[in-house]
Amino acid sequence: MIAVITGDIINSRELPTQWIDKLKEALSALPKNSKWEIFRGDSFQIELPTATALLTAIYIKACIKTVKGADVRMGIGLGKKQKGTSEKVTEANGEAYINSGEGFDTLKSNRVNLVIKSPSVAFDEDMNLYLKLALIAMDSWSPIASEVVKQTIENQNENQDKIAKISGRSQSSISEALKRAHFSEIMELENKFRKLIVSTF
Repeated sequence: MIAVITGDIINSRELPTQWIDKLKEALSALPKNSKWEIFRGDSFQIELPTATALLTAIYIKACIKTVKGADVRMGIGLGKKQKGTSEKVTEANGEAYINSGEGFDTLKSNRVNLVIKSPSVAFDEDMNLYLKLALIAMDSWSPIASEVVKQTIENQNENQDKIAKISGRSQSSISEALKRAHFSEIMELENKFRKLIVSTF
């Protein structure tokens, strides 16, 4: 079983052009066992291990939202990959790819920026409710909060003092930004996602 994330940058033509650098930077930072492509200028697709899918989506969102006014829409699909399909991510096929595309296509009508579609209806119902609640915080991240979330995910094994040194901010401002971003609650959700993956599939 794999995960596929299909995404695009919202209203990319109206944004400062640095969003493309932020997107490339985010995708280039993904682990070696991920494959990705950017297509149609502002769209992207990633194939990656199932357990890391939600953290990757949160990380990409944080990277994009460091640009004022920018945001990203993503559909996470879980499922099997069809054997023998193309090595190119945008030409590959299988259940995870179909679920990702179908999930992505529902984003506008559901007025949400992140959705999960898997072979389990019960899993999807639970996770998408959790995500709707998490997005209340995530969609309103400021560029500064997004930068701190990005650096915290990049340095997961470091304490706030070390992250403060890396970012050139005080430890108290790091702590305050993470609190405003509801980062600990979002990481609880990310942990719940990993547990549900193991117990459901």
